[in-house]
Amino acid sequence: MTTPPAPAAAAAADEAPPLLLMLTTLPSREAAQALAREAVQRRLAACAQIEAIESLYRWEDTLCEDPEWRLLLKTTPACRTALAALVSDLHPYELPAVLCVPVSWAEPAFAAWVDDSCRAPAGGPPGDPAR
Repeated sequence: MTTPPAPAAAAAADEAPPLLLMLTTLPSREAAQALAREAVQRRLAACAQIEAIESLYRWEDTLCEDPEWRLLLKTTPACRTALAALVSDLHPYELPAVLCVPVSWAEPAFAAWVDDSCRAPAGGPPGDPAR
């Protein structure tokens, strides 16, 4: 008969590096792809998903309905500030929605992959465009 792991051992096996999801919307697929490529290339995000959405919002006291593209970036707390700055710098909107949501749980091996993907190779910090 196998003995179940002790609670502390089970908790340790369930631990994963902390992850964040950063979201924004863009006016075109091309703009979303360009921003996603830059974030992943700079190792500020491990990966990105892009999807078409329909947005309704009030802008300058006018109700607007527009097609947009949602960009979801998987990142780490260490990269949050630099990734948010990159998104804001490259974003075409006057007032972009840039949201960051903590992940309450992730499969540990996946979380480790995200963490590793957002780490700079030896010799430079994440976000170094010279890499």
